[in-house]
Amino acid sequence: MTPQSQFMVVAPLAAGCEGGLRALLATMNSAPGIADPNNAVLPFGEFDCLHFARLALLDDPTLGDIEAYGLPRPRAPVYLAFLGDCDGPAREFLAKLARRAGAGLRRIFSHCEGFDAATDLLAWMTAHNVPSSASYVNWVGRTVQQVRQEGALQRALAAKVPRDSVVLTNPQQTRRELIALVDAEVRAGRLTLTPPAPTPLGWLLAKLAHLIAVPLAGLVALPFLVVLSPWLIVALRRRETSDPEICPRPDTAALDALQDLEDRDVTNQYTALGSVKPGRFRRGLLIVLLVLVDYVARHLYTRGHLARVQSIHFARWAFIDGKSRVVFVSNYDGSHQSYMDDFINKVGWGLNLVFSNGVGWPRTDWLVCRGARIEQHFKRYQRRHQLPTQVWYKAYPGLALVDLNRNQRIREGLERAQMSDAQALAWLRLL
Repeated sequence: MTPQSQFMVVAPLAAGCEGGLRALLATMNSAPGIADPNNAVLPFGEFDCLHFARLALLDDPTLGDIEAYGLPRPRAPVYLAFLGDCDGPAREFLAKLARRAGAGLRRIFSHCEGFDAATDLLAWMTAHNVPSSASYVNWVGRTVQQVRQEGALQRALAAKVPRDSVVLTNPQQTRRELIALVDAEVRAGRLTLTPPAPTPLGWLLAKLAHLIAVPLAGLVALPFLVVLSPWLIVALRRRETSDPEICPRPDTAALDALQDLEDRDVTNQYTALGSVKPGRFRRGLLIVLLVLVDYVARHLYTRGHLARVQSIHFARWAFIDGKSRVVFVSNYDGSHQSYMDDFINKVGWGLNLVFSNGVGWPRTDWLVCRGARIEQHFKRYQRRHQLPTQVWYKAYPGLALVDLNRNQRIREGLERAQMSDAQALAWLRLL
């Protein structure tokens, strides 16, 4: 199994360079916000281990919200964020990017502070790589190569299976004929079904260490939390009842710009940025909660769902600006409206756990109640914090997670030694 990893290169723009960068990024698209995989600047399609990638300008329109706490509006630059989800170690992928697309990356990063013609590209990207505080992968170990090969397998089988035989004749005989067809296609080189690579030992050891270390740290901290619990409860409730709620209707023009980038594929992108509520209490609470989110995503939710939500391919949370702001990005199937409704109806409490530590979030009770359940306030809040994604790449357009899961089941059924008649018929109906 080849595990997935993430990278997120973040750097402030140099003075006067924003317009030029926006123009350059626009040349990389085949439609608004949708990358041409063969664009001349950064040909994403040449990298067969890259699932998703995006380039987004982090220009926070909500910085002034902090003034509701009696604090001055912070000064923050406009950042360029280049991030993606890849098979294998992110550092190896960045090295591959530097070798094969160095000229285009230099054109992009030349708009950033501290980057010039003499800059070591890989060292600069590594130095500006922001680690995820929590991340989620829908199906750990499912590679781009696997997705593409299983998609080709499904298309080849679907084109050959006689539809009447699926329900009227011998499913076992039909399955044997299709297996023979696939064998012939593989021998002829028209189909490829690469077996999974061995799981890296280092990754397994790191995962085991993480599995043990986080609960162990929790056990060590437990006595202190018990002693401090009365103060923690009072501190939380005092803030929950007094923190400002900032959920005005989003600007119409900004909303139109966001919606213009959506529903151009069965999958959509989401990029959001917001400030953490001031004070050590909220920042510390958010750090701890993201550690827990990362833990369950890494060890529990690795096979197709995050709690009850099954529409997310990849997601992550990352701190910037000394942990005063958080970037959240995701790649999800379906419309934006259905994505938000999914969270409200299935894991609204989970949204509250993390995002209630952001400035302006709808007020919660006991950290998990209300908040996102106040539907219109929540929807206004998240749209107001959402940013346009200037360039977005998906390695397998037109395929949703239900397709990926179906195609994987088709391959698994093909490789099974034996099936009952009922199992063979169920397998054929997948085609």
